[in-house]
Amino acid sequence: MASSTRLYNWYICMVAATCMVLYGYDASVFNAAQGSANWLNYFDLHKKDDAYLIGLVNTAYTIGAIVGGFFMAGPLADYFGRRVAFAPRHNLGCFIGGRVLIGIGQGLSLTAGATYISEVAPSDIRGTIMTFWQLNYSVGSFIAYWIAYATSLNIKRLGDWDWKLVVIFQLLCPVTICSLIFLQPESPRWWIQRHNDVAKCRAALTKIRATEAEIEDEVLAIREAIEFEKEAISSSYWALFKDPSVRRRLWLAFALNIGQQLSGQGTLNSYSTSIYMKIWDSKQTINLINALNATCGILFTLNAAWTADRFGRRWLLIFGAVGMAVSIGIVAIVAGATPSTESGAKSQPVGIAIVFLLFLFIFFYKPSWGATVWIWTAEVFSVNVRAQAVGMCSQMQNVANTIFQQFFPVFLAREGLKCLYFFMAVNILLAVFVWFLVPETKQNHVEKGGQMMGVPDPHHAADTTEEKAAVETREVRSV
Repeated sequence: MASSTRLYNWYICMVAATCMVLYGYDASVFNAAQGSANWLNYFDLHKKDDAYLIGLVNTAYTIGAIVGGFFMAGPLADYFGRRVAFAPRHNLGCFIGGRVLIGIGQGLSLTAGATYISEVAPSDIRGTIMTFWQLNYSVGSFIAYWIAYATSLNIKRLGDWDWKLVVIFQLLCPVTICSLIFLQPESPRWWIQRHNDVAKCRAALTKIRATEAEIEDEVLAIREAIEFEKEAISSSYWALFKDPSVRRRLWLAFALNIGQQLSGQGTLNSYSTSIYMKIWDSKQTINLINALNATCGILFTLNAAWTADRFGRRWLLIFGAVGMAVSIGIVAIVAGATPSTESGAKSQPVGIAIVFLLFLFIFFYKPSWGATVWIWTAEVFSVNVRAQAVGMCSQMQNVANTIFQQFFPVFLAREGLKCLYFFMAVNILLAVFVWFLVPETKQNHVEKGGQMMGVPDPHHAADTTEEKAAVETREVRSV
């Protein structure tokens, strides 16, 4: 049976992981809204003629997230609530402005949440917890799409509220986070890294570690890692660019996070409604497919809870990229080889086959490029640069989305489902990239830091009073 301390660890990490529920919901709101004729009419939009404007509505959110994640999240490393307001009718600019503000808040919370989990979760369950971090993205999409499906069943009665209800439920996660996060302990690593306050570090660890020995071991490990990084690397964010090892990890993490979105998942999550409109006539059917897709996404992500540690990060990324390339490639082949009806849709058997293949794509994506990229990014950086590095890397997802998803509606309108060949090619390149460049192992600074501090056993704190006094004397001298 799990101890109360371990359960508390799970609790505080899951509160932080609610940021990903919010991310999944926010990222799915626009996809759900664009399937509503009331939303299009409210802002005087036409699906084909206003493809660039529709793309701008989506990228406004990612632009805000880039600003928040790159320039604010690292220094602030905190959570901010957000308010949702409805734009006046016909005023698309106001709606876009609101999307930018939401994106800024999301950029802040994603960086802080991932860093917090990586610093408070015990090392033996950190990979599993980061799996649930990615799973919560699917939970957010699940909530958004099922609300959208429910409102689509009552369009006549709801009117414009068929999409407004989907938007207003964005308040749910910020309210939950803001009401719980300030009752949780601060990161123990942050107390030493920013304030050199060992006492408060120990006090924070007392709440999240089971034994005194475990607490002292982790205090020692934190100080050893920071000691090494200050002398051998740097104590500032310049370490991201000055140190060759850190810089290489940064570029690799950038590429993986960009690849995560260009694999096709980012586009499918934002424009699946537009894609399914080329297959199905019924908008209710499309909303149901989106909801079922999000439901399966939760189940598929659970695979990462046992695959990430069993098979390793590298092999999971390669396997996932190959699986995604095959499934999305077959979708493009089937769509091109089968006739369309007079309305432009596909026959029901073809539609079911394509939906199955797109669900198969999600099956390969969720435990690999969905969960494993987050795990790899959170683990690969050292303590002194982790907050800024994780923020920058995670926002590379939004950089990729901003650039690509702005013109994807036009790409889809002109090329139809042949545009899916692009994602097949990207996934093949991602598999090759990981095979040749991405390492499985990560650097351990504890041993080197222990040598610098003169600690006999770098993994365990001293037990006797004399040894503790000696360690504390060395700590004071090092400061």
